[in-house]
Formats: sequence, structure tokens, C-alpha cells
Amino acid sequence: MTMKNLLFQIMILSLPWTVLAQQTPNDSPKRIISVIDSSETDNVVLQQSFVINVSLDSVWNAYTTKKGWESWATAIAEVDFKINGRIRTNYNKDGSIGDDETITLHLKNYIPKRMLALQAELSKNFPKFMKEDEKNLFNIVLFEALTPSKTQVISYGIGYKNNEKYRSLLKFFITGNEQSYLNLISYLETGKPSVNY
Repeated sequence: MTMKNLLFQIMILSLPWTVLAQQTPNDSPKRIISVIDSSETDNVVLQQSFVINVSLDSVWNAYTTKKGWESWATAIAEVDFKINGRIRTNYNKDGSIGDDETITLHLKNYIPKRMLALQAELSKNFPKFMKEDEKNLFNIVLFEALTPSKTQVISYGIGYKNNEKYRSLLKFFITGNEQSYLNLISYLETGKPSVNY
């Protein structure tokens, strides 16, 4: 497993509101907008947003069910969806939940069809400095129905330090997350993810 496959584990800084956006072919509109807020002295926040042309129910189910996760985000998933529940994933289709490549997201809280608050439990594949910070690493995901068939998702990665170690991971993490979100969009809009795990 590589860190490229990890969803939601991101952050860093460049300029106080740097915008990096997913490019699409033929100058099509950008689907994923990534903004790094380094206005806090010690921390940075990564905001990534996109609109999916499907109902809020469809997007919510993709984030909160085993079938949803395995359709767009990971090869294997185990979802215990409740407050203080967890989402455990493995990107290795020949692996298993609980092995060394398992990634755990603790579901700290949620508002049905509005918000998820996730906390990372990092595997041994992450750098030591991130493992030391894992208790402070959260992903807040907001969902909003713009119309009955259009949903906006805004993801906030918080708890990341404003230092050179995190800055060096910026492009790598943003690229990995954007690919995951493009998988989600493709899966929900066409029935097939853009990349299979």
C-alpha cells in the first residue's frame, strides 16, 4: 500500500490561501477544488470541495456503507456506522481487515446527511511525525443538497502542522485525495469508478 491511496490524510502549506485544482481534459470545468489555509500560525487546513450530479442520499450512502466504500474508495471495507464507530479499509484486495495495511477512521460524530467527523488512526506505513500527531488529525466532511439531483461535498482536513515536513507532502496528498474524489464522482454519476482498486 502506498500513501497515495489514503483518503482524507492531508495538509500542509504553501502560501496563505493557495489554490490547487484538479485539471480535467479539454479545458473542462475543474471538478475538485483544493484550498490550503495557512492563516493559522501553527496549523494548516486543507479544504477540498466538489459537486456531484446525484442526490444527497446517494452521496451519503457512498460515505457510510460497506458497499459504498468498496465501490469508490478501497478494495475492502468494514463499516460500523455509529457515533464512536469506525470505518476500516484496506487497499490491498488480497489483504484483510486487521492486517498491517488496514487504515482506521474513527467516526467521532455525525449529523445525518449533513456532516461526518472522522479521526485517523494511522497505519505503520505513515511517517513517524504523522503518527505522533494522529490524535489531532481530523477530517470533517459536510454535505449539502443543492438540488434534488446535485450535492456539494466539502472536506476539511484539520490538525496538520505548519512545518516543512508536512509541506513536503502537499502535492502527494492532494493528488491522492483528488483521485479518490474523482473515483467517487465517476462511480456515482456513471456507475463505475475512474480507477479500480
